[in-house]
Amino acid sequence: MLVDSHCHLDRLEYGKKHTDMAEVIAKAARRGVDHMLCIGVSLSTFPDMLAAIKPFPQVFASCGVHPLHQDDEANDPELLLKLASDPAVVAIGETGLDYFYAPESAELQRRSFEQHVAVAVAVNKPLIIHTRSAQEDTLQVLRDGGAEKVGGVLHCFTESLEMAEAAIELGFYISISGIVTFNSAAALREVVKALPLNRLLVETDSPWLAPVPFRGEENEPAYTRTVAEFIAKLKNISPEEVAAQTTANFFELFKLAKPVNVR
Repeated sequence: MLVDSHCHLDRLEYGKKHTDMAEVIAKAARRGVDHMLCIGVSLSTFPDMLAAIKPFPQVFASCGVHPLHQDDEANDPELLLKLASDPAVVAIGETGLDYFYAPESAELQRRSFEQHVAVAVAVNKPLIIHTRSAQEDTLQVLRDGGAEKVGGVLHCFTESLEMAEAAIELGFYISISGIVTFNSAAALREVVKALPLNRLLVETDSPWLAPVPFRGEENEPAYTRTVAEFIAKLKNISPEEVAAQTTANFFELFKLAKPVNVR
């Protein structure tokens, strides 16, 4: 069994590659991907996302504001706290800092990030972190906010081994996406080789970042298996070991996410 620890089911382009969400989930199950975490990126779209996944008990939800989706609601901690307190929410995020694409909004991003950490601690739910070109600030916000109390994951990781190790010291996991299969990702592959399997998760970040050999297609949770198989080759272990350990890691981190029998 595999878990897609980070996907955006509500953002797939239905009617083209996929008929509907049920078809996407069924295709994933046929490749052994029995559970997935659907990630919130804005507070305004969160209620519709939650309603869309409600028929599927194997799909869990997070609530947060993506650092590149900053607007007035991104700094509404009361609304975030209200939505994040929903029992259906198993994690807070995605949140974090992206200085690669939006260095001009660094101050706004940081304020929003700090509020997310505070809410996560208040509701005792782990964090889902997006970080790019902001290693020092990301770690500082986590440390200052007491994020080690709830832990979390650095998703779609592309940063340094040193950052990964610092995050692990704070009780965080590192999630690997299809980027690891790209020709340009030699440095990331070395990081994955160096990290312990018991701190890794796997993800697609679908509909983006489809792994080789599916690059150019819309990504989907079924391709989690491709990522896991690639990691197995990097670490010279079996795909079954990667699947078993990353699944155990997921449910250890996201304690409110309960596995269901969907077969």
